[in-house]
Amino acid sequence: MSHIDYLLHESATGYALFKVVFQQDDLASRMSEVKEAAEDLAKFGKMVSLTSYAVWRSAAEALENIHSVSEGIMTDYLKSTIELNVPASKKSKVVLGVADRNLAGNIKAAFPGIEAETSDTSEAVAYLLRGIRLHSSKLFKNLNEGDEEKAQLGLGHAYSRSKVKFNTHAQDNHIIRSIATLDNLDKGINLFSQKLREWYSWHFPELYAICSDNLTYATVARFVGDKSTLGDDKLHELAGLVGDDEEKAAEIILKAKMSMGRELGEADLENVLSFAQKVQSLAVGDVVAARLIQKAGSLTNLSKYPASTLQILGAEKALFRALKTKSNTPKYGLIYHSSFIGRAGNKDKGRISRYLANKCSIAARIDNFSEHPSKKFGEALRNQVEDRLEFYATGKKPIKNADAMDKAVADLLAEGESMAIDTDMIDAPLPSNAEKSKKEKKSKDKKDKEEKKDKKDKKRRHSEVKDTVDADAEVEGEKKKKKKKRHSEA
Repeated sequence: MSHIDYLLHESATGYALFKVVFQQDDLASRMSEVKEAAEDLAKFGKMVSLTSYAVWRSAAEALENIHSVSEGIMTDYLKSTIELNVPASKKSKVVLGVADRNLAGNIKAAFPGIEAETSDTSEAVAYLLRGIRLHSSKLFKNLNEGDEEKAQLGLGHAYSRSKVKFNTHAQDNHIIRSIATLDNLDKGINLFSQKLREWYSWHFPELYAICSDNLTYATVARFVGDKSTLGDDKLHELAGLVGDDEEKAAEIILKAKMSMGRELGEADLENVLSFAQKVQSLAVGDVVAARLIQKAGSLTNLSKYPASTLQILGAEKALFRALKTKSNTPKYGLIYHSSFIGRAGNKDKGRISRYLANKCSIAARIDNFSEHPSKKFGEALRNQVEDRLEFYATGKKPIKNADAMDKAVADLLAEGESMAIDTDMIDAPLPSNAEKSKKEKKSKDKKDKEEKKDKKDKKRRHSEVKDTVDADAEVEGEKKKKKKKRHSEA
């Protein structure tokens, strides 16, 4: 585009339309002067002139228009401003410079005689709009000094408050941010754990292979301390630190007695154990639910997922690879880190992951759509998963889902908590017209069923008659063939 006729500037005080003073052919050839003039008010004031300045009539109108501009929507106020101040030309289109690309597209659609250019499509528009933003307080002659800055500050605060207040996912933002922080924390924990393993391995190298989990390693290292003090009398306590596994605890004691590690000084050992304490304090427990919310984007999005999608959430690459190679699809994604799946046997991990995903889906919908969230349903669903694990292990029949939910509702109402349900309408009788329409519907359904049955009977009788006729015709044909054969033999 070789020329720019007008420029639209959305300020904190209103819409401003500037006319470009340069001739059509001058702007493209004098681009270097445009760049320099954007920094100098004396030169820039000769390039553009203020044509119209539509000031906001209230703070609410300012906020509404700024919201629309940020989303690329043209308001009626802006439309009327352009209609009144940008003349239509029958010979050629008028070129209007706009900052936002989406807003430019809406202006072009509303005004066929206007060609909207943005900083992405025209370098001249970018420098001219930059000059207007830089010198706006001087170009708007009706404003006092400092008015523009005050308006920007007030409108900025109002815009930010409205965005935070009306964000539908605001309740999930703290969870998503926390998980991002935990991810960064995990990187630090892994680095610290590696250093701890390296330092403590000088004293007790055999522990490295026995304890693969970082948190367990730090806990056991703090408990053991000097390996020469570890004896059989500490077997029970040590087993509690490694998941009640007495065999692993006995192995640690045996390896400590036969360890080839060197002895550490008192000060060195104290520093290593102090570092192990820091690693242990930084470690975070189970955060599977929060990671599911982060992966889905919000609790609302997670509640809309079916259980089958929630089950493999986080394993999308493995799923698409399996579909491409026509191999087995993954059984779990992020929920693999749940303790329930870890406690299940190898043959039951797929089944318990399906069951767990189903309960997680139900829990997400209850938490998202309940006006008064309660822990009762979550505890009931958790107990159901526990019962299912016990069923896989011992064969004990678990409680039915309907019975578990009924018990949770009863416990909730017994404690006086509200379920946001209009209990007055539960047993209310239907209106007379509703009963009448219900009866009419039943009679109509009965009539339709009878008609369908009659049609089926007619078809069946027709097919039976047809089969009989075909059979008679076939017998008659056989008789004729035999008669003809005897006649030929004679």
